[in-house]
Amino acid sequence: MSPLLLSVLLALVSAVAYAAAAIVQERVAASAAGPRYAPLRSPAWWGSVLLNGVGATLHVAALAYGPLSLVQPLGALTIVFALPMAALFVGRRAGSRAWRGALMATVGLAGLLSLTTGAEARSLSDGDRWLLAGCTFAVVAVLFTAAHLVGRSVLRSVVLAAAAGVSFGIASVFTKSVAEEWTPGAPLAEWTALLVLSALAVTGLLLSQASYRGAGLAAPLATVTVVNPVVAAAVGLTLFGESFRYGTAGTVAALISGAVAAGGLVQLTLDRMTVPAESLSASDQGREPDSGPGAGSEGDPARPEVGQGVDVGAVPGTRPNLEVKMRSRAVAGRS
Repeated sequence: MSPLLLSVLLALVSAVAYAAAAIVQERVAASAAGPRYAPLRSPAWWGSVLLNGVGATLHVAALAYGPLSLVQPLGALTIVFALPMAALFVGRRAGSRAWRGALMATVGLAGLLSLTTGAEARSLSDGDRWLLAGCTFAVVAVLFTAAHLVGRSVLRSVVLAAAAGVSFGIASVFTKSVAEEWTPGAPLAEWTALLVLSALAVTGLLLSQASYRGAGLAAPLATVTVVNPVVAAAVGLTLFGESFRYGTAGTVAALISGAVAAGGLVQLTLDRMTVPAESLSASDQGREPDSGPGAGSEGDPARPEVGQGVDVGAVPGTRPNLEVKMRSRAVAGRS
């Protein structure tokens, strides 16, 4: 197998691993009543952490065998893989707007990343690193605060996902910096960068987990998938001397690609904010009213059991034919 083909295969498997991790995270967020950010007692959540680690390892291996211009756009396929995988394994089908938004986000991101070229990069000084780390944590804190001020759960989840994407994106920047300056003779010389890298990775993981609660799968995953490489590319353009291919034309094409990706995120967010009537489950629509004792219409509170005090309030007028029948399990009144 040629190195290029191996790189493509590793990148595709990495995207599948990331998609599977996102599906597991979303299911944990939807079913767990425990901590929103770190459900440490959930074995499934630890499985998603392992899947994320496998995805990251495969992505790095793909970069070792293939060019960045090929591997990075393939990573944008995570959201495209996630939707059919969710439909297949957990029965979560996506509508036409969700598919449209996912494809727009993927195409826009792939176009943006394919236009970014790695020029002769320069390493970050210690001052640049600390400044970048401080600005990153400040931006994440602002987004975290804004997420808790937003009333709509979907918007809150998207903002949390954006904060996670910022954390992952800057973590990628520190990973590149450490990889370029690490030497076997001094393995701990970059310990400060490794510490910041670890803190950013953990922060991104916890924020991404919280983003899936109340927003489904597609919108938070697409937000993280887009924001992560965009932030990393922005830092590469400003601090590492990278640039867009084809000069001015490439810059214009990159802006268009960014707009398409942003439009896809908007479509996915609106898809979750709009709840059509047909989105009700078939079990809710076809549920027959229970005719047993104490049963009521859907959404009505259960009738009181015998022995409970019942306040029926004042009965106006005279009701000579009022009859109260005592059943074995419920209290019923009729006139």
